[in-house]
Parts: sequence; structure tokens; C-alpha cells
Amino acid sequence: MSIEIKAPTFPESVADGTVATWYKQPGEACKRDEHIVDIETDKVVLEVVAPADGVLKEVLKAEGDIVLSAEVLAVFDSGASASDAPKESEPEKTEAKENKSEAPASAASETVDVKAPVFPESVADGTVAAWHKQPGEACKRDEHIVDIETDKVVLEVVAPADGVIADILKAEGETVLSSEVLAKFAVGASGEAASAPAEKAAASAVEGDEDAVAGPAARKALAEAGLTAAQVKGTGKGGRITKEDVDAAAQNKSATAPAKAAAPESKAAAAPAVTAALGEEGRVEKRVPMTRLRATIAKRLVEAQQSAAMLTTYNEVNMGPVMELRSKYKDLFQKTHNGTKLGFMSFFVKAATEALKRFPAVNASIDGNDMVYHGYQDIGVAVSTNRGLMVPVLRNTEAMGLADIESNIMDFAVRGRDGKLGMDDMQGGTFTITNGGIFGSLMSTPIINPPQTAILGMHKIQERPMAVNGQVVIQPMMYLALSYDHRMIDGKEAVQFLVTIKDLLEDPARLLLEI
Repeated sequence: MSIEIKAPTFPESVADGTVATWYKQPGEACKRDEHIVDIETDKVVLEVVAPADGVLKEVLKAEGDIVLSAEVLAVFDSGASASDAPKESEPEKTEAKENKSEAPASAASETVDVKAPVFPESVADGTVAAWHKQPGEACKRDEHIVDIETDKVVLEVVAPADGVIADILKAEGETVLSSEVLAKFAVGASGEAASAPAEKAAASAVEGDEDAVAGPAARKALAEAGLTAAQVKGTGKGGRITKEDVDAAAQNKSATAPAKAAAPESKAAAAPAVTAALGEEGRVEKRVPMTRLRATIAKRLVEAQQSAAMLTTYNEVNMGPVMELRSKYKDLFQKTHNGTKLGFMSFFVKAATEALKRFPAVNASIDGNDMVYHGYQDIGVAVSTNRGLMVPVLRNTEAMGLADIESNIMDFAVRGRDGKLGMDDMQGGTFTITNGGIFGSLMSTPIINPPQTAILGMHKIQERPMAVNGQVVIQPMMYLALSYDHRMIDGKEAVQFLVTIKDLLEDPARLLLEI
């Protein structure tokens, strides 16, 4: 019996979706509730499952197609088996055979396209950051094979099935569009079957056949370094030359050492293309392309300074009460909340949330000539990563406790370090907190994160002599800085907002009493 497989019913706020990935192809058997296709909306990725045991008969919406709520995606044959599926026509067989010509023909069952992810509307394109597999290397299903870097995050592309990369179409450093084809993948082929062509290609290195012995990224690096394949010792599979081999050879050449290029002991997963050269008086200089993330950060910061009427107001807070409270309860807090440690950031997030409720203009944003007031508090927390500064967002902090805030911030830090922060983690936000104090900063002027209208800067806790009731007392003090857009926020509101945070932190009981 034929059954229509339909897209999920989208919420009212979602107009349509995009077919992201088909996990089953026509003729493949499916189990009931087995995951067969992903539908990506502007907010979430929705999974569609098989309605019963049977066979996927026909796909009506291909990957990348736009679909409406409850629109038919495919036709499903309930109760059928894979052997009942229609046979492949002769022209299709011929075409498939031609597509498989670059892969091990004896082992591959079909050749499929490896595509870039579907980018959100706010992301125009991406850059191929690093290939973790080369043509001829065996891949397992869902194994990480290439990184695509966008303005905000690094997206991982995985192998669609067990098989071998037949050909790379987009080299490292090239720009790709949403759903653009990155490579050809031979499904079912084995690395052993593909090793013979690789070994043959390695043998041709003596003759200088760079296309055969080096992949696209390595060939590009060879051209930039002014080297030939015969001058570089390949350490890749079957003797293939990797980009790291070229970098090592270029560095040895620039140092005028007659020794052969040595392969690095460890392979850098996402090393940028580096050009080394001798500067004046033999001093070595290194030129590294700016990553898309850093370029975007620079662009946004410059735009913020040029478009916003930005001012900064300062104050200082006595951190003694918070430090005393933390010292008294940190062990019990960690035990009660399954290992979550009590830090200072959660106190600042809760204090900022309460202050944002009292001063809605600080929680607002500017959209053209409109001022948008938000009835919720989504606070971005700046996280330093190897790729640069990222600002994941804590959603609805008004409903979060200290333990929830701390665990989410720790999760952001770990995923940021591992390059796992997603696009959804960093979109939105009504206010931002940045903490330069962890690096020792005593005072700074943070820059607003548009379209937000304010940002809070925390700094180092420093013991200083303070006048208390006519006596000099040494207290742990922290400078606070609030940068704000004067188009939206008056000086009076900005100062009162910062004083509110100061009062709440110097008497933490107010956070519980909301006074």
C-alpha cells in the first residue's frame, strides 16, 4: 500500500522549511519509525521517520528544495521489501557507471555528491577550512571529513555512508555556497581497493605529475611555495603529498637548509595556509590569511563604532559579599548540583537580568528607525576560543537559577573550545556580558554588539584601600564598564542600571528578594 510521507506541521511563526538530508534512497528498505529525512527550518531541524515497515518508493522533494507545512515529500510502499523495488533503467545504470569511473569500480555501488550544509539566511557563504580525508581514503558513515567555516561557526560535514572519497571539487580556502557540491563520494568502495591508484600516483611523483600525487589543497600550497611535487616527500596514504608536507618543505627551503623536507609529527586539523618568507636581514616572517570569523568580528566592531552613538560609564563594586557567599557554599553547591561549580558569572547574569527588568531600554535593540523592546532577557556571554571571540546566548535568564547559568556557561566553553558551537547558540540576544578580568584586565571599554544597545564589561578583582565609615579598609574591588548607545539610552538610565548591578552584588540577598 502506498503512503504519502509529509513534512511536519510547522508552527505559525515558521513559513517553510528546506529538505536538508535524505538518509534513505528510493528502493531502500525502512523500519517503522526509522529516521529517513531532515527538514531544516529557520529555528530547528525536524526529523521525519518511516510510517511503517516498507520501502521508500519515490522521492518528490530533493535535498535543498523548499517545502511547506504538511507538504508531500515522498511516496512510501508499506509492507514491501527492497527486492520489490523497481529495477534501475539501462540509461541510469550507464550514468552511474560513468560517475563511478573515478572511484574503485570493483567495490563502489554508486557515486553520490557530498554537499555543503544548508546555511541560514544570515549566512551568505562559507569557506572550506580543512579536509580530514583525501581521495582514496576509506570513510565510515557519519565520519567527519571536512570543515566549512562561516562568519559565525565551523560546520562539520560527514560521510554519507561507508565508502571512499572519489574526487574533491572544492579545495581548502575556496568559497562555497549553501548546498554546493564539495566532493564525489563512492558508496561501498573500500580504501584497500582505492590504494592501488594512490600508489601508482605516488610512483609518478618522480616525473612531476602533481595532479596525481597531490590533492587540490596540496597543489595550491605547492604553487604558493614555488615547489614541485618532486621536491616534497609525501607522508599521506600511498605516498600522497599533504599540505603539511608542503609547509614543512617551504620552511626548510626558506631557512636555506639543504636537508630534505620532513613531515610534521602531528597533523594539524585545520591549519591555515601559511606563507613563510625571509624578511630584511634574514628574519623570518609568516603571513596567515585572516579567518572569516575574525574578519566578521572586525567588520561588526567597526560598524558598531561608526553607527552607534556609543558612550561608556564606569563604576566599581565591592566583591567581598559575593566572594564570602561563594566560599561558604561552593562545596555544598557543587555536591547538590551534580558537580556544577559556583562561579562569579552566574551572580552577574542574575544581577544583570534583574536590572534589565527595571530598565527596559537597556534590554532593547534598534531596527532601522524602530526601537524594539523585548519582554524577555536573553544574555550573551562572551567566550574566548582558539578561533576568536564568540558570544553564545543564555535564553530566558529570568527563569534560570544560578546552577542552570553555570552549567550552560561551562557547556558553551567546552563546545567553543572543541569548535562545536552551533549557529542557533549565537543568534539573538538582548544584552551581552564580557569578562576581560579572567585575562587580567583592570579596565577596558567594551564595544556594543549590534543590534543590541548595551554591553557590560567585567574586570579583574583587585584589592584596594577603600574608605569605609571613616576608616581605610582593604577590599576586593572590581571596575564595571557599561557601553551603551545614546540613541536609545539616556545617561541617567545607563548610570542607574550600573548602580543597580552594583547594589545587587554588594548585597546578594537582594537577588533572592528581588528588591
